[in-house]
Amino acid sequence: MVGTKIDGIEIAKAVKARVKKEVERLKSKGVQPCLATVLVGDNLASATYVRNKQKACEEVGILTKDHKLEADISQHELNQLIDSLNKDKSIHGILVQLPLPDQLDEFETISQISPQKDIDGLTPQNVGLLAMKKAELVACTPLGIMEMFDYHKIDLEGKNVVLINRSNLIGKPLYHLLLSKNATVISCHSKTMNLKQHTQAADIVITAVGDRSKFTLTPDMIKDGVVVIDIAISRHNGKLVGDTDFEKIIEKASYATPVPGGVGPMTVAMLLKNTVTAAALINNLARN
Repeated sequence: MVGTKIDGIEIAKAVKARVKKEVERLKSKGVQPCLATVLVGDNLASATYVRNKQKACEEVGILTKDHKLEADISQHELNQLIDSLNKDKSIHGILVQLPLPDQLDEFETISQISPQKDIDGLTPQNVGLLAMKKAELVACTPLGIMEMFDYHKIDLEGKNVVLINRSNLIGKPLYHLLLSKNATVISCHSKTMNLKQHTQAADIVITAVGDRSKFTLTPDMIKDGVVVIDIAISRHNGKLVGDTDFEKIIEKASYATPVPGGVGPMTVAMLLKNTVTAAALINNLARN
């Protein structure tokens, strides 16, 4: 059998089209959705990510306000900037690009963001609300994966899901999202014993290790008809790869994501969706 490719580029286009309509509706109500981006230092990869997000905003009609800060900025100065963005009524979302320089505390920085403007879904309040099934703003990559399941009508109820990641950005929020759909979720990580035993029994495998020198999900680790979501991206032998070799996995899986072109485009699309969600909530407007 050969499974179906989950095309993140195609699904992201559908999400962006919905976001563009929502931007137009909000503008008709007198609200111009706006995202503030904060980039600390001159990390080339981070700068590229921010530019891509700003370009995506422009495509759907979301304004952006760019804040580029020196690499040696103090925590106090960064907190002051975030506080000013929290108070600015024209701004509906705040994106602080991670990682931050060593002198800055990631938790303190994220905690400084107003939960209403936390379009990354990482503030302690929004993380807690997610665990209680009450979150309006959820981490973008996990939210994008749930959108992929919905797009392909992949039913999660009662399914055995092995999730190979336990990070605050991916594994933990995705765990709660999967539970909310009544999946049975096993959270695996670097200390998990007998990982292959878990993956071979799974109906769905979601993997986000991102280091081919340590881990590759191979066809012998999965059963026929499994759904494989590969979130990882790294450079291996001169090319971009995930945790799987798509051409091999798709011969055994019912659905699988490629790398690149799978989960990646969904992360940006859900950032846009979260921004218009925040704009509607802040202005007490119903959401479509």
